Amino acid sequence: MKNLGFFLIPIFFYSCQQKGIRNDSVHTRDTIVSQKEREENKQIDDTIFMNFKDAKGLYLAEGQLDSIHPRVFIKFKNENLGELNGKIILATDNGNIRFNQIIFPDNSSDGPFGKDLQIQLTQKGNHIIIVGHSQMADNPYWGKFKVQLENSKE
Repeated sequence: MKNLGFFLIPIFFYSCQQKGIRNDSVHTRDTIVSQKEREENKQIDDTIFMNFKDAKGLYLAEGQLDSIHPRVFIKFKNENLGELNGKIILATDNGNIRFNQIIFPDNSSDGPFGKDLQIQLTQKGNHIIIVGHSQMADNPYWGKFKVQLENSKE
């Protein structure tokens, strides 16, 4: 009996020191608010993939030329035959930058062009436009620029 008393007394003190079980409720919202990712064409290394059009049907992207990437390749898929109009927009109006070349799906090419591009597209498929500075002029442009492409159907 003494052994049972020595056994029950520590259990009694131990159980009295334990705190009661608490239920803490956490209120959460029923709806989860998530931000919609904005679809935009971004430069990855030296390439801009034109996958998304804006509300006006234009391909818009921001690129950057630097000493590591003196040329930027703009890749887009042409589904419609028609005229391609392109424009390079700079923060300052003067800069030695231009559309150097366009490479068609059959690997033929055309160019050079200026800051504005206007060409008839006669092939469907993946096109590549090369943007860089003019080798014939001094002071190559280094910095950010914007490219706008519009493909108008025939």
